[in-house]
Amino acid sequence: MSSMLLPIVLTGCGTGSQSSEKVIEKPDIKTTDGFFAPEVLEAFGRISEVAPSPDGTKIIFTLAYEDIQENKANAEIYSMDADGQNMKRLTTTAPSESNLQWIADGTKIAFLRKDDASKKMQIFVMNADGSDVKRVSDVENGIECFVISPDGTKIIYGSPVKAFNKDEDLFKDLPLTSGRVVDDLMYKHWDEWVTEIPHPFLADFSVDGISGAVDIMEGEPFECPMRPFGGTDAFAWSPDSKTLVYVSRKLKGQDYAFSTDSNLYLYDLASKSTTCLTEEIPGYDTNPAFSPDGKSLAWLSMKTAKFESDKKRLMILDIASKEKRDLTEQWDYWPEQIAWSKNGDAIWFAGYYQGVEPIFKIDVKTCAIDTVAMDVCDFSTVTPVADNAVLTLRHSMSAPNEICLVRTDNKEVKELTSVNKELLSQLKLGEVRKVMVPTTDGKEMCTWVILPPDFDPSKKYPALLYCQGGPQQAVSQFWSYRWNFMIMAAHGYIVIAPNRRGLPGFGTEWNEQISGDYGGQNMKDYFSAVDYMAKEPYVDEKHIGAVGASYGGFSVYWLAGHHENRFAALVAHAGIFNLQSQYLETEEMWFADYDLGGPFWDKNNAVAQRTYSNSPHLYVDQWTAPILVTVGELDYRILASQGMMAFNAAKMRGLEAEMLVFPDENHWILKPQNAILWQRVFFRFLDKYLKENKK
Repeated sequence: MSSMLLPIVLTGCGTGSQSSEKVIEKPDIKTTDGFFAPEVLEAFGRISEVAPSPDGTKIIFTLAYEDIQENKANAEIYSMDADGQNMKRLTTTAPSESNLQWIADGTKIAFLRKDDASKKMQIFVMNADGSDVKRVSDVENGIECFVISPDGTKIIYGSPVKAFNKDEDLFKDLPLTSGRVVDDLMYKHWDEWVTEIPHPFLADFSVDGISGAVDIMEGEPFECPMRPFGGTDAFAWSPDSKTLVYVSRKLKGQDYAFSTDSNLYLYDLASKSTTCLTEEIPGYDTNPAFSPDGKSLAWLSMKTAKFESDKKRLMILDIASKEKRDLTEQWDYWPEQIAWSKNGDAIWFAGYYQGVEPIFKIDVKTCAIDTVAMDVCDFSTVTPVADNAVLTLRHSMSAPNEICLVRTDNKEVKELTSVNKELLSQLKLGEVRKVMVPTTDGKEMCTWVILPPDFDPSKKYPALLYCQGGPQQAVSQFWSYRWNFMIMAAHGYIVIAPNRRGLPGFGTEWNEQISGDYGGQNMKDYFSAVDYMAKEPYVDEKHIGAVGASYGGFSVYWLAGHHENRFAALVAHAGIFNLQSQYLETEEMWFADYDLGGPFWDKNNAVAQRTYSNSPHLYVDQWTAPILVTVGELDYRILASQGMMAFNAAKMRGLEAEMLVFPDENHWILKPQNAILWQRVFFRFLDKYLKENKK
């Protein structure tokens, strides 16, 4: 690698108003020849949480940057005019700000930030121009998320309470013991042992503080918001502020571990009564949203209690009659984000469709769907600002999030921010091509092919097959801060990224096919993509690697035993190596039970037996390619021991193998220095076997 990267320089460093910690600023980074290095990937600004003011004249959002030396990131609040002009930074603090909400008729902003004294997340309020910042909450266990009522007098927030599983008599005189007594399932989740769970608290709110907080699920051993990713999308206020809807999966122990059955609950503030609105629906019910007139409630619903990647139906409930309708019953795709139009006649949503994520608008009466914006990109959010316009975040394989305004009248997409334009302009980026690959069962598969910068079709390039995780997670136009296709292309690789069987955006049949068929058609799809591209004269068919994480890591382990010399190197992160072990080790057991077909001891279950007979660990005797394994020891979804077993097996087979272990990471590698180390090891390994070993 001949490229040089000048040292990262922090500009304008200072101290925040609350802490002596260094404030993380936008890094001043330059490249000498446009090379996309790991340090460059960490330097991009990360936009999120876009919120228009009530009168539509202002937009606030968070913008985060990472500091490699400090090994952390920080998000600050910015504002701009509705047309993207006059961008202004409103906060300059060491702790990050999040959970932005306009209050007081748009004259003030409420948000979350870690309090310097308590080290807990608390609610702060400031003027719309960033002045007069003050803390208005003092919640002992901190606040994870909040939503203020439309009339500004009430607040619902999530805060941790002790889990309901500790016998105090056992521990009363043993303050230093580290023991945990476990008597049921779901004793750990994602990356933490379950010692606390979030509960919803209702309180009075004003710009001077919150008071009278009441746990509206007091005594219930259930989560709200739901772990691990639930936040403000767990709550919806009615426009009159008299009722609210919250989401909870009111199950525990083995039932909790084996079911996705969450429900929507209507809480009446006056009577303090709770009513379940979706009791008859067995799968996930999430993302509630009241219509502007409060007469209807929209939400996303799955029909299957164990299938976490089931079709998301856009449901609507008439509050008065309790009648429910599936607005997308006749549409073979599904929403990911929803929001009511200002006039209540339609619902905006973003959803995966044929390899991208467009914005759609559905008429709530006729169910007619209009494609508002679709390009070679993903639109990941929808926030209405008018009957004919929404704010959205747009990204692609070539660029991270920027804020855009999308209009229905002329289908215009106007970019309002360009925080990463300067950095992107320094880089040489590869071309993204869409290729339709024939599959073994007579279908066509959308495959993204990313070419190296300065691509020369007369040359031969090593290639990487990218294996997606999930397993039902779209290979759309996503921008990743680890599995980034542009950085792979910059290192001289052609990236092959197939939308193999089991991915959303191509209909329910395509999405559902993978369940109970691990090691089946989706693996044939991978071979189809590789074999198709290997015929291209510019692909070095002798130097192709396979890389992936999670189910993608499983895919790499499976391919290792079946690839018939297609691959010269393999990289698996957080992958499943032994399916029998995975069935018992993982915490959200509904996933393994449904997707694997059932327990391995059920000898009469043909689907399950076929699944376990395809476990990668059974085919180690056919492994031939060098392999890199990476794991995080805080990963409770797929334990690090899965990767360690794979590494041990490779070494015992006499193969060239490496392993990278992060004791402080979970299913993802998140800390800046860890992320850079991961990239360095990734490319060092691949370069060794796909470039240096060329004959």
